[in-house]
Amino acid sequence: MSLPPLVPDTDVHVHVFHTANPLAERRTRQVMWLTAVMMVVEIVAGTLLGSMALLADGWHMSTHAGALAIGAGAYRYARRHARDPRFAFGTGKLGDLAGFTSAIVLAMVSLGIAYESVVRLFQPVSIHYGEATAIAVVGLAVNLLSARLLWDDHHHHHHDDHDDHHHHDHNLRSAYWHVLADAFTSVLAIAGLLAAWRWGWTWLDPAIGIFGALVIAQWSWRLMRQSGAVLLDAAPNAALERAIRDRLEQGHDRIADLHVWRLGPGHHGAIVSLVSDAPEPVDAYKARLADVLHLSHLTVEVHRCAGSH
Repeated sequence: MSLPPLVPDTDVHVHVFHTANPLAERRTRQVMWLTAVMMVVEIVAGTLLGSMALLADGWHMSTHAGALAIGAGAYRYARRHARDPRFAFGTGKLGDLAGFTSAIVLAMVSLGIAYESVVRLFQPVSIHYGEATAIAVVGLAVNLLSARLLWDDHHHHHHDDHDDHHHHDHNLRSAYWHVLADAFTSVLAIAGLLAAWRWGWTWLDPAIGIFGALVIAQWSWRLMRQSGAVLLDAAPNAALERAIRDRLEQGHDRIADLHVWRLGPGHHGAIVSLVSDAPEPVDAYKARLADVLHLSHLTVEVHRCAGSH
Protein backbone atom coordinates (compact mmCIF):
# COMPACT_ATOMS: atom_id res chain seq x y z
CA MET A 1 0.00 0.00 0.00
CA SER A 2 1.52 3.33 -1.05
CA LEU A 3 1.63 6.32 1.26
CA PRO A 4 -0.13 9.56 0.27
CA PRO A 5 2.12 12.29 -1.13
CA LEU A 6 3.53 14.80 1.34
CA VAL A 7 2.10 18.29 1.30
CA PRO A 8 4.89 20.92 1.35
CA ASP A 9 5.20 23.00 4.51
CA THR A 10 2.46 21.03 6.31
CA ASP A 11 3.55 17.40 6.51
CA VAL A 12 7.26 18.17 6.42
CA HIS A 13 8.81 20.14 9.29
CA VAL A 14 11.71 22.21 7.96
CA HIS A 15 14.40 23.15 10.48
CA VAL A 16 15.33 26.58 9.12
CA PHE A 17 16.22 28.74 12.11
CA HIS A 18 18.66 31.04 10.32
CA THR A 19 17.26 34.47 9.48
CA ALA A 20 18.98 35.76 6.34
CA ASN A 21 20.51 39.20 6.81
CA PRO A 22 22.15 40.17 3.50
CA LEU A 23 22.85 43.76 4.60
CA ALA A 24 24.72 42.63 7.72
CA GLU A 25 26.65 40.05 5.70
CA ARG A 26 27.68 42.59 3.07
CA ARG A 27 28.69 45.27 5.56
CA THR A 28 30.59 42.80 7.70
CA ARG A 29 32.59 41.84 4.62
CA GLN A 30 33.27 45.53 3.76
CA VAL A 31 34.42 46.30 7.29
CA MET A 32 36.64 43.21 7.24
CA TRP A 33 38.60 44.54 4.23
CA LEU A 34 38.87 48.04 5.70
CA THR A 35 40.19 46.61 8.95
CA ALA A 36 42.63 44.27 7.21
CA VAL A 37 44.23 47.11 5.23
CA MET A 38 44.60 49.34 8.28
CA MET A 39 45.91 46.41 10.32
CA VAL A 40 48.85 45.93 7.92
CA VAL A 41 49.62 49.67 7.95
CA GLU A 42 49.64 49.88 11.76
CA ILE A 43 51.72 46.74 12.34
CA VAL A 44 54.36 47.80 9.80
CA ALA A 45 54.40 51.39 11.07
CA GLY A 46 54.51 50.38 14.73
CA THR A 47 57.48 48.09 14.05
CA LEU A 48 59.40 50.67 12.02
CA LEU A 49 58.57 53.64 14.26
CA GLY A 50 59.06 51.82 17.56
CA SER A 51 55.61 52.46 19.05
CA MET A 52 54.31 49.67 21.25
CA ALA A 53 50.89 51.30 21.53
CA LEU A 54 50.62 51.54 17.75
CA LEU A 55 51.91 48.00 17.31
CA ALA A 56 49.47 46.72 19.94
CA ASP A 57 46.63 48.51 18.18
CA GLY A 58 47.70 46.91 14.89
CA TRP A 59 47.74 43.42 16.36
CA HIS A 60 44.45 44.15 18.06
CA MET A 61 43.13 45.10 14.62
CA SER A 62 44.37 41.77 13.28
CA THR A 63 42.08 39.95 15.69
CA HIS A 64 39.20 42.10 14.53
CA ALA A 65 40.00 41.38 10.88
CA GLY A 66 40.11 37.67 11.65
CA ALA A 67 36.91 37.79 13.67
CA LEU A 68 35.13 39.75 10.94
CA ALA A 69 36.33 37.21 8.37
CA ILE A 70 34.93 34.41 10.54
CA GLY A 71 31.68 36.34 10.94
CA ALA A 72 31.29 36.97 7.21
CA GLY A 73 32.05 33.32 6.51
CA ALA A 74 29.52 32.22 9.12
CA TYR A 75 26.79 34.34 7.52
CA ARG A 76 27.56 32.84 4.11
CA TYR A 77 27.76 29.25 5.33
CA ALA A 78 24.59 29.52 7.43
CA ARG A 79 22.68 31.01 4.49
CA ARG A 80 23.86 28.40 1.98
CA HIS A 81 23.26 25.43 4.29
CA ALA A 82 20.08 26.61 6.02
CA ARG A 83 18.13 23.63 4.62
CA ASP A 84 20.92 21.08 4.84
CA PRO A 85 19.43 17.96 6.53
CA ARG A 86 22.79 17.19 8.16
CA PHE A 87 22.09 19.97 10.69
CA ALA A 88 19.43 18.57 13.03
CA PHE A 89 18.31 22.02 14.19
CA GLY A 90 19.55 24.16 11.31
CA THR A 91 22.48 26.56 11.11
CA GLY A 92 21.24 29.24 13.48
CA LYS A 93 24.08 28.73 15.98
CA LEU A 94 26.89 29.38 13.48
CA GLY A 95 26.98 33.02 14.56
CA ASP A 96 27.55 31.96 18.16
CA LEU A 97 30.29 29.56 17.06
CA ALA A 98 31.96 32.39 15.12
CA GLY A 99 31.76 34.66 18.17
CA PHE A 100 33.23 32.02 20.47
CA THR A 101 36.11 31.34 18.06
CA SER A 102 37.00 35.02 17.71
CA ALA A 103 36.88 35.41 21.51
CA ILE A 104 39.51 32.68 21.96
CA VAL A 105 41.80 34.26 19.34
CA LEU A 106 41.32 37.65 20.98
CA ALA A 107 42.32 36.27 24.38
CA MET A 108 45.53 34.78 22.97
CA VAL A 109 46.52 38.01 21.26
CA SER A 110 45.86 40.02 24.45
CA LEU A 111 48.43 37.85 26.22
CA GLY A 112 50.95 38.54 23.48
CA ILE A 113 50.36 42.28 23.67
CA ALA A 114 50.71 42.30 27.44
CA TYR A 115 53.99 40.35 27.28
CA GLU A 116 55.50 42.63 24.65
CA SER A 117 54.41 45.74 26.55
CA VAL A 118 56.06 44.52 29.76
CA VAL A 119 59.29 43.88 27.83
CA ARG A 120 59.14 47.42 26.43
CA LEU A 121 58.76 48.87 29.92
CA PHE A 122 62.19 47.54 30.85
CA GLN A 123 63.75 47.79 27.39
CA PRO A 124 62.42 51.03 25.87
CA VAL A 125 63.02 51.84 22.21
CA SER A 126 63.06 55.18 20.39
CA ILE A 127 59.71 56.26 18.93
CA HIS A 128 58.99 58.53 15.96
CA TYR A 129 56.08 60.23 17.65
CA GLY A 130 54.81 62.45 14.84
CA GLU A 131 54.56 59.70 12.26
CA ALA A 132 53.19 57.15 14.74
CA THR A 133 50.49 59.56 15.95
CA ALA A 134 49.41 60.38 12.40
CA ILE A 135 48.98 56.71 11.55
CA ALA A 136 47.07 56.09 14.77
CA VAL A 137 44.67 58.93 13.85
CA VAL A 138 44.09 57.35 10.44
CA GLY A 139 43.42 54.03 12.18
CA LEU A 140 40.84 55.71 14.43
CA ALA A 141 39.12 57.20 11.37
CA VAL A 142 38.90 53.73 9.80
CA ASN A 143 37.45 52.36 13.06
CA LEU A 144 34.77 55.06 13.17
CA LEU A 145 33.88 54.51 9.50
CA SER A 146 33.58 50.77 10.14
CA ALA A 147 31.36 51.37 13.17
CA ARG A 148 29.16 53.65 11.08
CA LEU A 149 28.75 50.96 8.41
CA LEU A 150 27.56 48.46 11.02
CA TRP A 151 25.59 50.92 13.16
CA ASP A 152 22.27 51.04 11.31
CA ASP A 153 21.73 47.29 11.14
CA HIS A 154 22.98 46.61 14.70
CA HIS A 155 20.91 49.50 16.10
CA HIS A 156 17.76 48.28 14.34
CA HIS A 157 18.31 44.71 15.50
CA HIS A 158 19.06 45.82 19.05
CA HIS A 159 15.79 47.76 19.36
CA ASP A 160 13.77 44.97 17.82
CA ASP A 161 14.98 42.67 20.61
CA HIS A 162 15.35 45.11 23.50
CA ASP A 163 12.99 43.05 25.64
CA ASP A 164 15.13 39.90 25.62
CA HIS A 165 18.90 39.67 25.21
CA HIS A 166 18.51 36.01 24.21
CA HIS A 167 17.38 37.13 20.74
CA HIS A 168 20.58 38.98 19.78
CA ASP A 169 22.49 38.01 16.66
CA HIS A 170 25.84 37.35 18.35
CA ASN A 171 27.60 37.37 15.00
CA LEU A 172 26.41 40.89 14.14
CA ARG A 173 26.91 42.02 17.71
CA SER A 174 30.45 40.64 17.68
CA ALA A 175 31.33 42.55 14.50
CA TYR A 176 29.91 45.81 15.85
CA TRP A 177 31.66 45.61 19.22
CA HIS A 178 34.90 44.52 17.58
CA VAL A 179 35.20 47.82 15.70
CA LEU A 180 34.10 49.87 18.72
CA ALA A 181 36.72 48.15 20.89
CA ASP A 182 39.33 48.84 18.23
CA ALA A 183 38.34 52.51 18.14
CA PHE A 184 38.82 52.61 21.92
CA THR A 185 42.35 51.19 21.71
CA SER A 186 43.16 53.65 18.91
CA VAL A 187 42.20 56.50 21.23
CA LEU A 188 44.44 55.03 23.94
CA ALA A 189 47.34 54.73 21.49
CA ILE A 190 46.97 58.35 20.41
CA ALA A 191 46.79 59.55 24.02
CA GLY A 192 49.91 57.58 24.98
CA LEU A 193 51.90 58.83 22.00
CA LEU A 194 50.95 62.47 22.59
CA ALA A 195 51.76 62.31 26.31
CA ALA A 196 55.13 60.66 25.70
CA TRP A 197 55.91 63.15 22.92
CA ARG A 198 54.89 66.22 24.95
CA TRP A 199 56.20 65.36 28.44
CA GLY A 200 58.73 62.61 27.72
CA TRP A 201 56.71 59.92 29.48
CA THR A 202 58.15 57.04 27.47
CA TRP A 203 56.79 54.56 30.00
CA LEU A 204 53.24 55.58 29.14
CA ASP A 205 53.28 54.02 25.66
CA PRO A 206 53.89 50.42 26.87
CA ALA A 207 51.70 51.07 29.93
CA ILE A 208 48.81 51.85 27.61
CA GLY A 209 49.65 48.66 25.71
CA ILE A 210 49.17 46.71 28.98
CA PHE A 211 45.91 48.50 29.72
CA GLY A 212 44.65 47.80 26.21
CA ALA A 213 45.53 44.11 26.62
CA LEU A 214 43.47 43.96 29.84
CA VAL A 215 40.50 45.58 28.09
CA ILE A 216 40.77 43.10 25.21
CA ALA A 217 40.97 40.17 27.63
CA GLN A 218 37.91 41.33 29.56
CA TRP A 219 35.89 41.83 26.38
CA SER A 220 37.06 38.42 25.12
CA TRP A 221 35.92 36.70 28.33
CA ARG A 222 32.51 38.33 28.14
CA LEU A 223 31.94 37.26 24.53
CA MET A 224 33.26 33.77 25.31
CA ARG A 225 30.77 33.37 28.16
CA GLN A 226 27.80 34.62 26.15
CA SER A 227 28.41 32.64 22.98
CA GLY A 228 29.66 29.56 24.85
CA ALA A 229 26.49 29.45 26.93
CA VAL A 230 24.41 29.32 23.75
CA LEU A 231 26.59 26.60 22.22
CA LEU A 232 26.19 24.49 25.37
CA ASP A 233 22.44 25.18 25.60
CA ALA A 234 23.12 26.85 28.95
CA ALA A 235 21.38 30.12 28.16
CA PRO A 236 17.90 29.74 29.68
CA ASN A 237 15.14 32.07 28.57
CA ALA A 238 13.12 32.59 31.73
CA ALA A 239 10.40 34.67 30.06
CA LEU A 240 9.78 32.04 27.41
CA GLU A 241 9.70 29.25 30.01
CA ARG A 242 7.13 31.19 32.05
CA ALA A 243 4.98 31.73 28.96
CA ILE A 244 5.01 28.00 28.18
CA ARG A 245 4.09 27.05 31.75
CA ASP A 246 1.30 29.62 31.91
CA ARG A 247 -0.23 28.34 28.67
CA LEU A 248 0.06 24.61 29.38
CA GLU A 249 -0.48 24.25 33.12
CA GLN A 250 -4.26 24.61 33.12
CA GLY A 251 -6.83 22.48 34.88
CA HIS A 252 -5.32 19.07 35.63
CA ASP A 253 -2.43 19.50 33.18
CA ARG A 254 1.02 19.78 34.72
CA ILE A 255 4.49 20.00 33.19
CA ALA A 256 6.73 17.16 34.34
CA ASP A 257 9.77 18.11 32.26
CA LEU A 258 10.61 21.20 30.22
CA HIS A 259 13.68 22.03 28.11
CA VAL A 260 14.05 25.37 26.31
CA TRP A 261 17.11 26.27 24.26
CA ARG A 262 18.21 28.76 21.64
CA LEU A 263 18.31 27.60 18.01
CA GLY A 264 19.45 30.90 16.52
CA PRO A 265 18.80 34.66 16.77
CA GLY A 266 15.10 35.05 17.57
CA HIS A 267 14.47 31.29 17.45
CA HIS A 268 14.04 28.88 20.36
CA GLY A 269 13.15 25.23 20.67
CA ALA A 270 11.23 23.50 23.45
CA ILE A 271 10.57 19.91 24.52
CA VAL A 272 7.66 19.54 26.94
CA SER A 273 6.50 16.48 28.86
CA LEU A 274 3.00 16.80 30.32
CA VAL A 275 1.02 14.69 32.77
CA SER A 276 -2.74 14.94 33.12
CA ASP A 277 -5.77 13.12 34.58
CA ALA A 278 -7.63 13.81 31.33
CA PRO A 279 -5.03 14.36 28.61
CA GLU A 280 -6.00 16.11 25.39
CA PRO A 281 -4.54 15.41 21.94
CA VAL A 282 -1.01 16.74 21.40
CA ASP A 283 -2.25 19.22 18.78
CA ALA A 284 -4.47 20.86 21.39
CA TYR A 285 -1.46 21.65 23.57
CA LYS A 286 0.52 22.92 20.60
CA ALA A 287 -2.37 25.20 19.71
CA ARG A 288 -2.07 26.88 23.13
CA LEU A 289 1.50 27.89 22.24
CA ALA A 290 0.87 28.82 18.61
CA ASP A 291 1.20 32.58 19.18
CA VAL A 292 4.17 32.51 21.59
CA LEU A 293 6.90 34.69 20.11
CA HIS A 294 10.31 33.20 19.25
CA LEU A 295 9.15 29.62 19.83
CA SER A 296 10.10 28.07 16.49
CA HIS A 297 10.33 24.36 17.27
CA LEU A 298 8.09 22.48 19.69
CA THR A 299 7.88 18.83 20.76
CA VAL A 300 5.12 17.82 23.17
CA GLU A 301 4.53 14.44 24.81
CA VAL A 302 1.55 13.73 27.05
CA HIS A 303 1.19 11.07 29.77
CA ARG A 304 -1.85 10.05 31.75
CA CYS A 305 -1.40 10.25 35.50
CA ALA A 306 -0.91 6.90 37.19
CA GLY A 307 -4.19 5.62 38.62
CA SER A 308 -6.42 7.86 36.48
CA HIS A 309 -8.97 6.38 34.05
